[in-house]
Amino acid sequence: MKKLLGSKKWTIGGISIVILLFIGLVVFGAQYFIKMDLTYSRTTFIEGEYSVDGGEWKPIDNDKPINDRFHRIVFKGKLSEFLTDYYETVTISSRNVWFTLRTAEGDPVFELTYQNVDTLYELFLESYNNPDAPPPSKEDFERDYTMAFTDGLVLKNTPGYRSDTIYTKTLNYNGQMDHEEYIFEVTNPYSFDQQTFSESFQVLYSEANGSYQKFFFDVMPPILAFVLVCFFGLFLFPIAGFILGKVNYKYLAFGVLCFFWGIFMIGQRSSNYLNLWILDPGVCMTIIILLNYCLITSIMFYLKSNLTGSVTRAVANVTATAYILAVIAAIILQFTGVMDLNATSPNLYFCTAIGTLVITILLFTEIKHNTQAVVILISWTPLTLSILLDAVNHYLHFTSIHFYHFGLAITMLYQMVRLVFDLRKQYLESIRYQQMQKELYEAKVSVMVSQIQPHFMYNALTSIAMMCSIDPDTAQEATITFAKYLRGNMDSLKQTKPIPFEQELEHLKKYLYIEKLRFGKKLNLEYDIQTTDFVLPQLSIQPLVENAVKHGVGMKKQGGTVTIATRETDDAYEVIISDDGVGFDPNAEKKDDGRSHVGMENTKRRLKDMCGGEVRIESTVGEGTVATVVLPKEGQRNEDTVS
Repeated sequence: MKKLLGSKKWTIGGISIVILLFIGLVVFGAQYFIKMDLTYSRTTFIEGEYSVDGGEWKPIDNDKPINDRFHRIVFKGKLSEFLTDYYETVTISSRNVWFTLRTAEGDPVFELTYQNVDTLYELFLESYNNPDAPPPSKEDFERDYTMAFTDGLVLKNTPGYRSDTIYTKTLNYNGQMDHEEYIFEVTNPYSFDQQTFSESFQVLYSEANGSYQKFFFDVMPPILAFVLVCFFGLFLFPIAGFILGKVNYKYLAFGVLCFFWGIFMIGQRSSNYLNLWILDPGVCMTIIILLNYCLITSIMFYLKSNLTGSVTRAVANVTATAYILAVIAAIILQFTGVMDLNATSPNLYFCTAIGTLVITILLFTEIKHNTQAVVILISWTPLTLSILLDAVNHYLHFTSIHFYHFGLAITMLYQMVRLVFDLRKQYLESIRYQQMQKELYEAKVSVMVSQIQPHFMYNALTSIAMMCSIDPDTAQEATITFAKYLRGNMDSLKQTKPIPFEQELEHLKKYLYIEKLRFGKKLNLEYDIQTTDFVLPQLSIQPLVENAVKHGVGMKKQGGTVTIATRETDDAYEVIISDDGVGFDPNAEKKDDGRSHVGMENTKRRLKDMCGGEVRIESTVGEGTVATVVLPKEGQRNEDTVS
């Protein structure tokens, strides 16, 4: 069932990607193969000259952007001939600016300026003359009459993001095209935010619905690309962690980061068109700014997910929480009408800088023992440099480019590529681990079968039968011990993780108890257990002990001693199985000498794959054999990851 659900998810995901790619091909095809001159973008609708903040007058080139930063910019000249000769509408897209168009005599043509609500409502009541209906309340008046663009009534304290359309026929009908000179003034009400004119104001000449045509042909292709990014963020990286068998918070955090990066870039590309669907300009502005803060918050949490220390993670949690509270406070100020989000941006930018700086410092503190922190710091260098360049540019104004967008794109693309390779690596390791588990299972079956092969069972049962008449109590104890031994062998098939050495030792003692019944005084057992604080694969010591008993001491006429010892070194734990039996030549060519070579090879592979361990065997003919199992302490720390 789980596999079926997983396949359905990937099927739905694949179909979604195919649909998005198909739409993208249609849009790109329409853009590059269908030539439609239905829209035309220009800097302004004035032919003449302009002045920035009271400076010198410069000629207007409507085919080039105006990259001057301003608080107040004034244009004077005649209306462009495009208004009457070629296109029927002019769409003005503005960001956080007020503007007015007047004749040279001072008569208003259209304007977007801030007006006081109370004053306008009082004037409205004075002029209200409908005796059949009571006047609307102040709240209804603000909701229903505040956005009458041609009347210049704007009751919000922020210009927001607007998209307004002017019909040339209306201008001609009102006789407003007859004037030779107009004054067009654009004002930025935010003293801290010196954006360029072309960033805050755009003009589009078109036939009907020109803004929608512009959106479809120019904005839709990159939006589709970032929709794919959002798709990857929602599905690819979070699901990848589950596919690999556990919840990976790093992948979840990066998935959230990808999603908000895609949404942020979609908002940036479509910001000039939001007012086509969302009528309130203040809401349009709020959406774009909140997307920026959501992206920054997701960046903080992703960086935090790469921290490993409890103290550093706690500090990062406090930092991220403080930033979220600051954003919530700004939102409350926005919706209570105290101060809009754009006005509180400088304070939140300061909080952003402090928050990211704190988490970056925390990553620096973990460099010595967290190699992942080094990779993250290096990969986020483009974003860090771009933020610094934007900060310098804010004061020196040496370019109109926003480095933040480029730095973020480079960093995010690098992170996505790196995590895709990481996912591929982990996926291959997962496949390898499954194969290893299959081999280990087969090896354990082989080991288990070798311990209960017929001659061993026959010898054990024969020894117990002999004890029944000689020593019934010992026979009873031996029967119970033999049953527990067989149960331990069968239970080993269910065990997939390393087990404590104490558990393995108890099983060994049951085996040796049975062999002691068989060999009697010819088999002496000694234990020198100095440490038990480690783990190892189940049934990994028994084949070594079996060889020591059967092929070492058992082959010696007078018998001998088998010793099981453990000790701890600086970097490993060791289990030593030694005997003073007949010994053998380790360098001699292997032959069919009755030894369990297959079981020994399985044991070595299991020790290496599950704990990184190894087996060292030293033997001298006539003196005995020493088998040492070395278990690195590093493998002990990683044993929790084996599943």
